[in-house]
Amino acid sequence: MRGGFFSNFIKFQIFTSVLLIYVNELYCAPLSYFGYPAPNGGDLFPMSPKGAPQPLIPFLAPSPLTPFTNSTVPKLSGVCPFNFTAAESIMGLTATDCFTAFAPYLANVVCCPQLHATLVILVGQSSRDTKLLALNETLSKQCLSDVNQVLLSQGANDDLQQICKIRASNLTEGSCPVKDVKEFETAVDTSKLLESCQKLDIVNECCSQTCQNAVSEAARNISSKLGDLTDVPQLSDIAEDCQSIVLRWLASKLNPSRAKEVIRGLSNCNINKVCPLSFPDTRHVAKKCANVISNTSMCCSAIDSYVSHLQNQSFVTNLQALNCAAALGMKLQRENVTENVYNLCHVSLKQFSVQAGTQESGCLLQSLPSDVTFDKISGITFLCDLNDNIPAPWPSALQLPASSCNKTVNIPALPAAASGEVGLHMKHHWNYLVMLLSFVLVLC
Repeated sequence: MRGGFFSNFIKFQIFTSVLLIYVNELYCAPLSYFGYPAPNGGDLFPMSPKGAPQPLIPFLAPSPLTPFTNSTVPKLSGVCPFNFTAAESIMGLTATDCFTAFAPYLANVVCCPQLHATLVILVGQSSRDTKLLALNETLSKQCLSDVNQVLLSQGANDDLQQICKIRASNLTEGSCPVKDVKEFETAVDTSKLLESCQKLDIVNECCSQTCQNAVSEAARNISSKLGDLTDVPQLSDIAEDCQSIVLRWLASKLNPSRAKEVIRGLSNCNINKVCPLSFPDTRHVAKKCANVISNTSMCCSAIDSYVSHLQNQSFVTNLQALNCAAALGMKLQRENVTENVYNLCHVSLKQFSVQAGTQESGCLLQSLPSDVTFDKISGITFLCDLNDNIPAPWPSALQLPASSCNKTVNIPALPAAASGEVGLHMKHHWNYLVMLLSFVLVLC
């Protein structure tokens, strides 16, 4: 294959009438995790006497564009100030991003960031009428229930609160001392804030931090209402709660679509700094690979087995994959694995993400915010990067988080959009492959 690190993408067009999702008995979630009703009262995952899982054929999700006014919309509480009709497009996109079967696997990059952004937008837009940038505890519970019901009616996973760790308190002011719009606008240079964020450059923001700095400054200004916070142990919580207030104010001044782009752009700056995967005990790998490796085959078998279990967790972005490779490498180094086993065992970056198809091609998502799309013809669609088998870099003694901003770190070439070189997109031919279900999205 030719081209740069991310010059080849795969476009998943998942036709729900033929999609097969295999779930391993030992390592994958039970049926209830996917939220599908079993036909005729039976189990969608009937197990043979030997325990071999049978394929699941998911049902077609309701269209995310279903009008909120039709008879299928669940009955709402009637007391929540959210204008769901005005936010129809954002709610529909959120339901698709959090589509029932895929929500757990797209949670950290797509679904949960979009759900968080949606809640910020709903509170912000409602403040135009309420003049408040937060809900009280009672309204928070009722509004969160309403949001869940609307999303569920459009095909979203019914366990989003657990998956995305959403609580009713996320809609309140938390520990931030300001929630009144007038008080906020008195304490903050709103012109500067709006100028810095309304035209957020999604490609360069994570490096320039133009909007991030403006949000942080505004949050400090309103948190100062509490007085001297030098010795306050909950300082980080106060800062986070006040930043939520700032984002809600921004969402009240922008249309929902633009507000979504700003909030998702800011959240991705944090998402790409970390590895979202959890690493179980590596002692078995260390035992086979530590010090001088006497049996390369046994070491690589242990590495392959360990990494294959990581692939059951989540889709990750290209930058997250770099951080995951570094995190696992450093964990192994602490257990006396001194040789570059990534090179020895041909471990590539795409192996840290969910694998797609019989070719076991790892699906790396873009480092920029992305969404899932749905239509009745092609079904669920999202873009995955099939890179050129870039080897996972073995971490050095001073490992820094992967970043397209740090030009001194020797990491594989980053996607053009993430490094600010937008023009490169026009120079390359992007190859899109359609995944019909002769390819299988292997989640286990």
